[in-house]
Amino acid sequence: MAQHFLLSAASRTISLKAVLRMDNAEAWATFRRLRWPETQGEPVCPHCGGCICYDVARGGSPRYRCRACRRDFSPTSGTLFAYHKLHVRDYLAAIVIFVNAVKGISSLQLARDLGVSAKAAWVLGHKLREAMASEMKGAMVGGAGAVVEVDGCYVGGHIRPENRKEDRKDRRLAQHQTGKRRVVVAVRERDGRTLTSVFRSEEESAAFIRARVERGSTIHADEAASWDDLRARYAMKRINHKEAFSFADACTNQAESFFARLRRAEWGQHHHISGLYLHRYAAEMAWREDHRRDANGTLFSRLVARVAACAQSVDFTGRWQRRAG
Repeated sequence: MAQHFLLSAASRTISLKAVLRMDNAEAWATFRRLRWPETQGEPVCPHCGGCICYDVARGGSPRYRCRACRRDFSPTSGTLFAYHKLHVRDYLAAIVIFVNAVKGISSLQLARDLGVSAKAAWVLGHKLREAMASEMKGAMVGGAGAVVEVDGCYVGGHIRPENRKEDRKDRRLAQHQTGKRRVVVAVRERDGRTLTSVFRSEEESAAFIRARVERGSTIHADEAASWDDLRARYAMKRINHKEAFSFADACTNQAESFFARLRRAEWGQHHHISGLYLHRYAAEMAWREDHRRDANGTLFSRLVARVAACAQSVDFTGRWQRRAG
């Protein structure tokens, strides 16, 4: 029997041990190489794009001055790691831990692995999720001849049943719910990428799907009436899950595969996901599902590059130094 990819040496091209053995200079060289691949790690001014820069560091972290605009910057300037408090090696180690966790990792576990506070680990985790989500920002899926699967998964709003049977209520009825329940809608192209968004109901997602799925696509969905409005724009195939998981080439199995990963992340790692941050966790799981066949070294390089390409986080930079809105 052929060996599964995740059990092979090809899936392990970087390790936490290798990162922790780096000294400060090696860690900075790795970050620079992934931030500025066009110049093989030579600094490029984030303010004017100038390539002629010289070192003005006086010990500690590297620092450069642009010859063109005369402004100083560091390798993390203008990135998600701007104004960083930890050593760069700690950030690289956090990324290795993050990409190796196939079902995600809780902030408490990340805090214990890195030896930082839970607040610091929480912010760091959300910055990495922001970098993951940026990979599909504004992207479209589908196109002529492409198959796109659409489905929804309701998350949150759990109501604990009463102890005595006679006191229990029908939790399916709207009047007995908390109003916190949200649906994650996944739009997944066969052998392609996954787009996610969060809504109060599946019906609200029609505009999102029309905006992000190219014309000419064939959409596969279940028999829920929520998807009926898509017939006017796309060819559709429907599957009744009460009868079969797939029938006559119609199925939503790849969308369900994504939801399985999201559910296991919620149950096994986070235990509870706030509706305010649900879209971030959904985007993280979509990134993990789309790159599940990539080696962990590739995932590491890809995520570090996305961190460097993203601007300073509006939501999480200085999160605990100011009052959260």
